[in-house]
Amino acid sequence: MSQLGTLGIIIIVILFLYSAVKILQEYERGVIFMLGRFWKVKGPGLIILIPLIQRMVKVSLRLIVFDIPPQDIITRDNVSVKVNAVLYFRVIDPQRAIIDVEDFFYATSQLAQTTLRSVLGQAELDELLAGRDRINHELQQILDRQTDPWGIKVANVEVKHVDLPQEMQRAMAKQAEAERERRAKIIHSEGEFQAAQRLSDAAAIISTNPAALTLRFLQTLTEVAVDKNSTVVFPVPLDLITPFLKREKGTSS
Repeated sequence: MSQLGTLGIIIIVILFLYSAVKILQEYERGVIFMLGRFWKVKGPGLIILIPLIQRMVKVSLRLIVFDIPPQDIITRDNVSVKVNAVLYFRVIDPQRAIIDVEDFFYATSQLAQTTLRSVLGQAELDELLAGRDRINHELQQILDRQTDPWGIKVANVEVKHVDLPQEMQRAMAKQAEAERERRAKIIHSEGEFQAAQRLSDAAAIISTNPAALTLRFLQTLTEVAVDKNSTVVFPVPLDLITPFLKREKGTSS
């Protein structure tokens, strides 16, 4: 046999092995068709195919992370926002993912975009900003239910960013500032009320005991004397000088 014939046989064997022998990773499965009809799902490991008769389509079972592009959404209270989200899904049935839908990745991504617009369009802006957990759960349930016939499992959906118009951001900033001022005024008024209540209680106690009033007066004199003042004018209560006046009148009489 000539060298050219030997080389031809070697090339044919290499092409046969290349088309017949496949190796699938642990996270891969092979959907095998025989003469155009579904045969079985095989893998992982070494897979041997019959060339020209059998054909294999590889499917990855790993979790797929898809970034949903920003969607223009009008909320239920007529606020226009841009919202993007992240979708986590995986193939759990390779046979249905290949046979029942032409391109499961494209179909799932398009379904996620339309579902995001539909669900968020039924929510108000405050709910969209504060109730993301409920919205994420609702999105996950709807997508998982609709992709189940394709052999797709939607693990999670997370609303990532809500882009508000500039005028709405300014309005919300003013609202937040007004709310902070309202709380500050309430706290200040409560403090004033408590202080007035304490002063009223103290005045009631002192009024029932003249000695307490005298002690308070003397304490105030002591505190004023500590200050570096050259002249201090301080009113003297009549209760302090009344005894002296009575004594003087008694002496003069």
